[in-house]
Amino acid sequence: MSLLDIDWEKKVFTGSWTAAEGAFSEVVEPATGSTLGHVGTATAADVAAACTKAAEVQRRWEKTPFEDRAAILRRAGQLFEEHASEIETWIVREAGSIRAKASLETHVAAQECYEASALPSHSKGEVLPSADGRLSFSRRIAAGVVGVIAPFNFPLILSIRAVAPALALGNSVILKPDTRTAVCGGVVLAAVFAAAGVPDGVFQMLPGGADAGAALVTDRHTRVIAFTGSTSAGRKVGQAAAAHLTRAHLELGGNNALIVLPDADVTKAASAGAWGAYLHQGQICMAAGRHLVHESVADEYVAVIAEKARALPVGDPYTSEVALGPIIDAVQRDSIHRLVTESVSAGVTLVEGGTHDGLFYRPTVLDHVKRDTPAFCQEVFGPVAPVLRYSTIDEAVEIARDTEYGLSLSVLGSDAMAAWEVAQQIPTGLVHINDQTVGDHAHIPFGGMGSSGNGGRVGGAAANLEAFTELQWATIQGPIQQYPF
Repeated sequence: MSLLDIDWEKKVFTGSWTAAEGAFSEVVEPATGSTLGHVGTATAADVAAACTKAAEVQRRWEKTPFEDRAAILRRAGQLFEEHASEIETWIVREAGSIRAKASLETHVAAQECYEASALPSHSKGEVLPSADGRLSFSRRIAAGVVGVIAPFNFPLILSIRAVAPALALGNSVILKPDTRTAVCGGVVLAAVFAAAGVPDGVFQMLPGGADAGAALVTDRHTRVIAFTGSTSAGRKVGQAAAAHLTRAHLELGGNNALIVLPDADVTKAASAGAWGAYLHQGQICMAAGRHLVHESVADEYVAVIAEKARALPVGDPYTSEVALGPIIDAVQRDSIHRLVTESVSAGVTLVEGGTHDGLFYRPTVLDHVKRDTPAFCQEVFGPVAPVLRYSTIDEAVEIARDTEYGLSLSVLGSDAMAAWEVAQQIPTGLVHINDQTVGDHAHIPFGGMGSSGNGGRVGGAAANLEAFTELQWATIQGPIQQYPF
């Protein structure tokens, strides 16, 4: 039976599928421009009604026996596995993903649910010392209504990683997926959690634009916002949340360094660099956006990565076996191409790529870039590998540190401990020695520093408990205490 054999056309999910007060958005396949369907788009009024409902049902959901919440999350994980092929097809067509990347998303979605299913039975407090004989303890209680705002690039993973633990810990959740990927990043989750047994209103899904997002952030019922997106948008979310004393967990952009040390195996380093730069057309916050290569091996590195870029097939991932699919839309493609052309105009060498056919952008290699080259110092969010040549390790460290971002870092060399010594000098949320910059698992804490976000707020029991619960102090004593007045 099809998971999506439900009436979701032009609707939002508030516990049942209902017509949105707003308009609707086309579900467009970027590879072909074909319309795959239509999703309802929520207005601020829709969001306000959803938040009110979420607050009403949350208290009952939190009181649901922990074993029941755990069972629902396990069932959700099973549904992601059982319907993986159908979900992956939507990720391929709607997000422009190759099949392997889509398969990764369904696998991680299931694992996020399984990891979350263990949270309800975790210890959530501790007994505290008491000098007067009373019982004194702390305990973690659900935060309340959690808003999740997710982007287009990994629409399933970047939704479920906040939705699943928040639900497991007794919160109600309102998800606002990007309208460009609202089926694989929204409708799919609504269908899974409804089938898994989440009660009416505990999980709601409302695609929408900036007005819907602003309404979700500022609603009086929203206690936590989990936002994944650009740094510029994240700053606005953080400011709006702070004005309402709402906790905001922000996972934002990145311009990640991949440092190739002089003793690295250049062929393997170039393979890692190509994967980190070109996976999902480079539309990943963890993408390798700055390739810092020692001058003694730079010629070889550029030659190898350019050869790989030249050989990678680009096309429709639904109809053919390709390595790169389409850019999500023309706005993003034009932004990528602008940074490439500005960099070439500034004097860097275009070794490979730099062209596009519609939304299909060729994997690109730029050589002899400088620290102020546009495609090096700005987040491209496209399939571009800018190579900067450095002379000393100290210089490489200084350049790697010279960024507002701090999400992911890769250091490649024959001596892993020496590479680790280099990495420890560079502030970043994620470090990979002898691997590329892109990596995520359901059980690990994920988050960046600086303009990449406000730390590891999702992933792993400790981070999820901190993110989606409040810490409460309580005391209990026998007779009522007698006071002086």
